[in-house]
Amino acid sequence: MTFKATSQPINVEAVRQISKLEGTALERKEARDKELAAIMRGEDDRILLVIGPCSSDNEEAVLEYANRLAQLQEEVKDRIFMVMRVYTAKPRTNGDGYKGLIHQPDAKEAPSLINGIKAVRNLHYRVITETGITTADEMLYPENLPLVDDLVSYIAVGARSVEDQQHRFVASGIDVPTGLKNPTSGNLNVMFNGIYAAQNKQSFLFNGEEVETSGNPLAHAILRGALNEYGKNIPNYYYDNVLDTIDQYEAMGLENPFIMIDTNHDNSGKQYLEQVRIVRQTLINREWNERIKKAVRGFMIESYLEDGRQDEPVVFGKSITDPCLGWENTVQLVQEIYDTLGHK
Repeated sequence: MTFKATSQPINVEAVRQISKLEGTALERKEARDKELAAIMRGEDDRILLVIGPCSSDNEEAVLEYANRLAQLQEEVKDRIFMVMRVYTAKPRTNGDGYKGLIHQPDAKEAPSLINGIKAVRNLHYRVITETGITTADEMLYPENLPLVDDLVSYIAVGARSVEDQQHRFVASGIDVPTGLKNPTSGNLNVMFNGIYAAQNKQSFLFNGEEVETSGNPLAHAILRGALNEYGKNIPNYYYDNVLDTIDQYEAMGLENPFIMIDTNHDNSGKQYLEQVRIVRQTLINREWNERIKKAVRGFMIESYLEDGRQDEPVVFGKSITDPCLGWENTVQLVQEIYDTLGHK
């Protein structure tokens, strides 16, 4: 064996007692989770925005953003429902680079995963209790789910994870909306097989136990674009792409045909300002076609305090991973979505 233990076994129940939601904060989360589920089922016609930093690398910057977002949410709450991206684990294609708060609670210091787990819980807890905004995170490591699932209101399965059976099966036991992205190849069959697995009951081994799940009817599609063999971005938010996605939902008989458009990544080519154009075009497509309007009811937007990105954490509130919209551009975009919805 080449595995070397560098800590004692983690006591999951003890970890869950750290930053545990209670009282008014728990009631607030439960109420917002019910609203979110109604949106996913089509019982509430508000647009869902899963919005926030590419990676939550700095607690104070994330909380500054969350406080601003909570105020903005209050201003647009009758037409838009926002869940904040508090992404704490980042996939790395070749294993190098910043891997998120769970690895490095201080981006300038060495990795410390035990302290990272505490930092992740504390950050989700503080966002919820101090601002009232509920949070989203990416399930990069399925075995870590019990460490955060009582705090998180939306979970994403990324493009590099969507074909993995463990991710799919664990998603089938999650009781909040779970978005599965198309893989980097753009193959929609891979994503839809994942959604099918997540929406249905599964039996498998998880964290040393044999478990059964009930299926997650709120598992759904996230279109994030693709990258071809020549390294060229292939967007998949266009009119025909979305209709093809709706057709596949119907052909497979899946529940709650909800489509979220990821406005960054391979849809934008990581050109963060393109997110604005992608939202605009999608809103036009929704008004042009009733099927699209009925199915495309969410956007995933990467946004932080400052525009763009940086290699090292020097500028407060500027991404150290993918480039994000800055706050002023974010406010303008959310207001534009709000106004457009009001004109229809």
